[in-house]
Formats: sequence, structure tokens, C-alpha cells
Amino acid sequence: MAKVLGISFGTKNGNNDSICKEALMGAQEAGAQIEFIRAQDLDIRHCTGCITCVKMLMGGRGNMCIHKDDFDWLAHEMFTADAIVMVDPIFETGASGLFHTIMDRFGPRMDTGNNFLGKMSAERNIAEGKKGVVPPSFVFHTDIPVAYIGIGGSDWGTHIQSDHAIQSMTPAWKVCYNEWIPWSKTALMKDDVVSRAHQIGVQMAEFAADPKSAKYMGEKGVCPHCNCNDFYLYPDENRAVCAVCGLQGKVVLADGKVTVEYAEHDLKDENGNTVLDKDGEPAFPGMYDDQGRERAHDTMQGKQIHGEDIGKNEGILMELQKGDAYKQRVARYKAFVEATMPEEHGLKFQEFAE
Repeated sequence: MAKVLGISFGTKNGNNDSICKEALMGAQEAGAQIEFIRAQDLDIRHCTGCITCVKMLMGGRGNMCIHKDDFDWLAHEMFTADAIVMVDPIFETGASGLFHTIMDRFGPRMDTGNNFLGKMSAERNIAEGKKGVVPPSFVFHTDIPVAYIGIGGSDWGTHIQSDHAIQSMTPAWKVCYNEWIPWSKTALMKDDVVSRAHQIGVQMAEFAADPKSAKYMGEKGVCPHCNCNDFYLYPDENRAVCAVCGLQGKVVLADGKVTVEYAEHDLKDENGNTVLDKDGEPAFPGMYDDQGRERAHDTMQGKQIHGEDIGKNEGILMELQKGDAYKQRVARYKAFVEATMPEEHGLKFQEFAE
């Protein structure tokens, strides 16, 4: 029996829990096994950016993190589910802090491309008689159908959908719903909201039973590739960058509607050469690079391009770190000032009153 996992990031028995459970009721009604997790009940620590996970993967030594908390259990439950519904309160127009923490812990450790590279490195080590640890098989469970529902107390939620979609890119999961419910303090008494959550659960159960049929079921967005409505607009030029898939295009206003159009290939000069910016990168990149690879961040080819870019810059940094100039500059800042810490943890505002 296919399993639909529901994860609530809200307060206990609040709107997020309830809407998530309504979706699970729909999934169970459609014949799925269900599981419910409250993210706030778990011990999930912040990513420190130490990149130990990357070093372990690239060295063929497995998929590990320095933290000993509940994240690995949560990740296992997510990767072994057949479909996932996440319901998340909107904080400052975007995803909750806890959702961001879990998203940070997913990447780059749970990145599909990184784990494939880690698997290859481990198998090479083993073939050469060295120690190698292959990442667990469940981290290669890509294309899991996922639904996101953002619960907002007002109309301040314009960034929530892009925050949620970005989380799905790391493990290469399939976004089927990316909903945003504004003015949702009374959501439980709004029949249309409850009915919508129930129907999402029913559909996710169907996708869980037949993952290959999973597809985007939400409203069509401005981005023709990923349906995102969140763009960075360059000042003084007609250039818009999708906040999720990273594709760049031109804004077009036609029939009273705003759209963004992407060119297939990089902007060329009169001699057919790619026009470069001051950093030597394509000044106006197309959907495909010169090798014909997709640039969108949510594709495997886009991940490969991103990995190559990071590898290139890591190599430059490693060379700089060997030089005296770099070491002297780091030493200068290290010696400049020490970080301040409280004499006692947990002090309250009232205790600072004059």
C-alpha cells in the first residue's frame, strides 16, 4: 500500500496541524497508508555550513552530518514515503524558520547529484581496495510527489511558494501542489479551504500509487518552466531571473498580462560569439548552455552545471588559501576583535531595564 506522509510545521492542534490532517483524511479515503509528523516536536539543529557532508560524499566516505539530532530520522521518513504533504505557517512573507532549517540541512547533503557522485567515489574506493561507504539507497528516491500548503494570517505571503519549491529541488522531487492560503486564521471554518486540502490529499494518494503520473496540478505561474511568480528584476534593463529555477528572460506585457519569455540560447554578438559580462560569464544566458544542457536549477543537467561552477570556485579558493597574502588577510580580521558572549544565557528583556 502506498504511503502519504504529512508534515506540519505549525503549533500543536493549530491550523497547520488540522489542514495537514484533512489532507491525510483525503489520502486515507483514497486508499493510502498515512503518517503524520509534527516538525516542532523534533530536535532539528541549524546547518553550520561546515561542509563535512560534502567532504564525506566527495571522498566516498558516505553521507554523514556532524549533528546528532532527529534530522536523519525525518529524512528517512520523507525519502521512504510515496508522497508528501507539507503544511507550513508563513513567517515574514516566506516559509517558517523551522522549514528553512530543514531545507538547509537537506542541501547539499541530500542533493541527488552529490549523492550520485558520492556513490561513484565510494565504489571507486572499494574497487581500489580502500575504504568506501556508499550512501543509503533511499536518498536516490527522486521524483517523490510533494504538495506544499502555506498558511498565512494575512496577505503577506508573496515569497512562500518560492521558498517551498526550492526545498524540492535538492532531492529532485516532483512539485504537484504549491498552495498559499492568505487570511487563514479562520481556515478551519472555511469549507472551500478544508475541501481543497481534502482533495489535495486524495490526489496525492493517487500519485503515491502511480508516481509516474504525478504532475503539477496548481495554478499556472509566470515562469513557464517552474510556475514560480517570484522574480528578481535587474534595474535599468529588461531582465528577470526566476527565484526558483534561475532561468533569465525578458518581461513581456501583452493583453494586460505579465509574462516572462526565455531565449533558448545565450545572447550572441555579430560574430556569433557569446556575449560575456565582466566576470567572463554569459551576459544573458539562455535556457541551454553551449553544450546543449538545461540550465534550470531543478533539472539534473542544471545541477551538474551548478556543481561544476562550485567546483571551479572551490579550486580557486584552495589555491588562494596556500598563499601568504590570503593567510595574512585572514589573520588581520581574526586579530581585530573577539565575539561578545553573554555572561549568562537566557536573559530576558526585563532584566536589561535600567
